[in-house]
Amino acid sequence: MPTNTRQRATNSKKHSTSKTMKKTSKRVLYGVSATIGIAIIVFAVYLNTLLPIITGYAAKNLCSAVFISGRKPVDVEAVDLNFSFIKYTHNTVNYDEKSVSSHFLWGKSKAIYREGFGSTLLRDIPEEKLRHTRYPVSIKPGYGQDTIAWPLGDILPVTETGINKTALGEITSHLINDNAYNGDAFAFIVLHKGIPVAEGYKPQFNKKTRLISWSMAKSFTNAMVGILVREGKLDILKPTGLEEWKNDDRSTITLNDLMQMQSGLKWNEDYGNNSDVTVMLHSESDMSRYAFDQPIAYQPGTHWYYSSGTTNIVNYLIRKQFESDSSYYAFANKELFNKIGIPDAVFEVDPTGTRVGSSYLYATARDYARFGLLYMNDGVFNGERILPEGWVRYTTSAASASKSKYGSFFWLNKGKTLPSAPEDMYACDGHDGQHIYIIPSSELVVVVLGYSPTSKGGMNIDRLLKDILNTI
Repeated sequence: MPTNTRQRATNSKKHSTSKTMKKTSKRVLYGVSATIGIAIIVFAVYLNTLLPIITGYAAKNLCSAVFISGRKPVDVEAVDLNFSFIKYTHNTVNYDEKSVSSHFLWGKSKAIYREGFGSTLLRDIPEEKLRHTRYPVSIKPGYGQDTIAWPLGDILPVTETGINKTALGEITSHLINDNAYNGDAFAFIVLHKGIPVAEGYKPQFNKKTRLISWSMAKSFTNAMVGILVREGKLDILKPTGLEEWKNDDRSTITLNDLMQMQSGLKWNEDYGNNSDVTVMLHSESDMSRYAFDQPIAYQPGTHWYYSSGTTNIVNYLIRKQFESDSSYYAFANKELFNKIGIPDAVFEVDPTGTRVGSSYLYATARDYARFGLLYMNDGVFNGERILPEGWVRYTTSAASASKSKYGSFFWLNKGKTLPSAPEDMYACDGHDGQHIYIIPSSELVVVVLGYSPTSKGGMNIDRLLKDILNTI
């Protein structure tokens, strides 16, 4: 073949190959672009579902921290809100109208503070309607805590209990000042034989600072149910009687099933994403209805799964026991809070007015210690029986499918989850590091409040309890 002919053939082949490569490159580019485009759309759609949770979390918690706890917004943002997407929110505090607005990308949420009700996210129900709802005013305790003795008041006894206060003082200093047990403790108090023997606070907090309970609120719900049982208004072993459940398998669910986290209702308690618990707390107006609208996944009483939703169903059932909302709101104050020396506690409500018993109680470290003392003393406080006889025994009996780790809205140590603590210890736990530990065999109540979420490693509670027990 002549040289020119061979050259033309070679050039033609190269040209054809080049055209093929260009077409292939274009197809690949189009494919990559389409994939990226789809990924962006999917991410945007997913992010859109997260925005009410992101902005709602920031607005609600900052509003409560400022207007209930009296904290500075910059401190809350630097600690409590300094994680995940939450730390990127832009928050505006309006002190005149007592509200917080939070923005992130195209998302926005607003929470308002109302006296008695605490802070509430605006979801569906108009702000004007919420602001016109008034909390009952005739629920004062009838005593001033600064002028009466412990446990109702704040005049502390000087009685020696036999515990090593010097060693406890060192533990307190290490915990509060040095973060020696990991985590970040804002407040700490220890009762021995019913008497405060150690107490400490970070500089920006004090004995009057009301701090969030998170899931410790579940245990307060346990107490309110107990009082209604004592009054003959509730039977925990009977089906709930919810109208919405009467025609399906949920009709057999009892109050006991709900309180022991064995309702069988489908639920996702993952705090790290768009789950049932995060949607309920930050996107829903009626939290209890969102929970009781869930389908059944297991036969009631046979499967244990931790669910904040079940606690809000119980609070809805509590509300149904009263003829008026004013009586419902007054009940907790009159029959529980005022009688155990915590008259300034704030039990927040959802936009429909039902208490958020899963998560939103604000009280002082001493208040939480008093609550622990109520259970330590078998439901009797300051000589008056608050909870029915046998209620604490019921509360601390393990739910059948919980592997001995859970009772009735209280955590148990029967399986030695905390090896250094005795098996008779039981506890109220909040997911950001809020704890009440009740140890009957040592006559101890230990309260730790702060920001020590497990997502950041948590606090070494086992070592803390071991050190405290060694002071007896």
